[in-house]
Amino acid sequence: MIDMAKNLSGAFNVGRMTWRRGLACLLFFLAAAAFGDFYPQLEIIGETNRSALSYQPGEEMTYTFRLEPRESIPENCFLSYVRRGDDGKTFSGKAPATETLTVKTSLDQPGFVNVEVKLVDSADKPILRDDKSGNASRIAYYAGTAVKPEQLSDCGEPADFDAFWARQKQRLAAVPFKEQTECKLVRSVTGGKIYAVSIPCAGPRPATGYLIVPDDAGEKSLPARITFFGYGAHPQGVPGKVESRELALRLNAHGQELGRDDEYYRRFFGSIRSGKYSYAFDPEQNKDPENCFFNGMVLRALRAMEYLKTRPEWNGKDLIASGGSQGGLQTMWAAALDPDVTVALPSITWCCDLAGSTKAKRLDGKWRIQYVPGLDYYDPVFMAKRIKTAKVTIQRAGLGDYTCPPSGLAISYRNLATPKKSIRWVQGSNHGFVPKKSEVIVWTAPEK
Repeated sequence: MIDMAKNLSGAFNVGRMTWRRGLACLLFFLAAAAFGDFYPQLEIIGETNRSALSYQPGEEMTYTFRLEPRESIPENCFLSYVRRGDDGKTFSGKAPATETLTVKTSLDQPGFVNVEVKLVDSADKPILRDDKSGNASRIAYYAGTAVKPEQLSDCGEPADFDAFWARQKQRLAAVPFKEQTECKLVRSVTGGKIYAVSIPCAGPRPATGYLIVPDDAGEKSLPARITFFGYGAHPQGVPGKVESRELALRLNAHGQELGRDDEYYRRFFGSIRSGKYSYAFDPEQNKDPENCFFNGMVLRALRAMEYLKTRPEWNGKDLIASGGSQGGLQTMWAAALDPDVTVALPSITWCCDLAGSTKAKRLDGKWRIQYVPGLDYYDPVFMAKRIKTAKVTIQRAGLGDYTCPPSGLAISYRNLATPKKSIRWVQGSNHGFVPKKSEVIVWTAPEK
């Protein structure tokens, strides 16, 4: 989960305000006052007695954790852990940080175990590290192991899943866009030009984002890429450079107007909330899949790809979708609902197997949308079954990530209909943290 200081900094970010960095620094020093000194060099190293995803039912799982470098360990601190799992069992403990912490457990069924370890002082307050950019984070490690994760299955999709999406595509097709699309030059950069685009769309708002066109783009010369972004309520910044020789569209999730003042964005992001809920989290709104927040988000993604395919620079064959977290969710939508997508690059995909915590009692975290059946139409584990030809590389799945639980990523990977698929599992990683030293496991479908 995102650390406290970074999370608060993001919550108050409503634009390119001059006080943003000052706020981050203030939060950093407040954290220092609350939790004591910072130890940027300390890392928790975790290991298991077998490869993390290779355990058998009932087999003992042995985790070991140590703090490095040993000569920098502060006095009177501890490695504190909590064990949770898909079996519903929880236990905890701690050991002096100068010693190796050993945790032993097992699991009798297919599923995952999570052991979260953090460095604390004698009062159990987290000891923090400074990442040198004004953010304070816990010194922690988010370990995971599994029993036969390849056998996990989804909880069942709606019978009218395909009919539902056929109706949504009909709604989209009823809204013309080619003549009404706005494409305005915003900035010339080395190697290309940046345009702000606004594309008419079904739903409450147009599809908007920044289009990057390389200077040497000829007719039918470039692959196209659509990039989606993680959860957030903030303005979209103008890209500063041409990063690759691609026709690239960076789409924002909300259809907000681009380049407006801070007051506009304050009002806009207030308007997409639903009562006490941030966007997309209201369970009452999500009961109606045709009018929930995700509906407009999907339609904007589909319309944006339609627009890319009308551009004269597109080579007519390569269409890439990519993004992490919420952006990974949108990437899966894109690849499932537009068969022209040739490559999909989701990472730490959000909202996989939302029903799993309710129907299958699988472990999840605090920052998850409350499950209601209307959300099944948007779940990547069901979208995966519709991805039949695109090459899908799930770029990161954290074995300790319970914003996007590993069980959901495993099911999503299993359900992918394409023979060209892989997933990269990272031991010790949660949603935002990737350790310097950890086991990395790659699953790749066998070539046929």
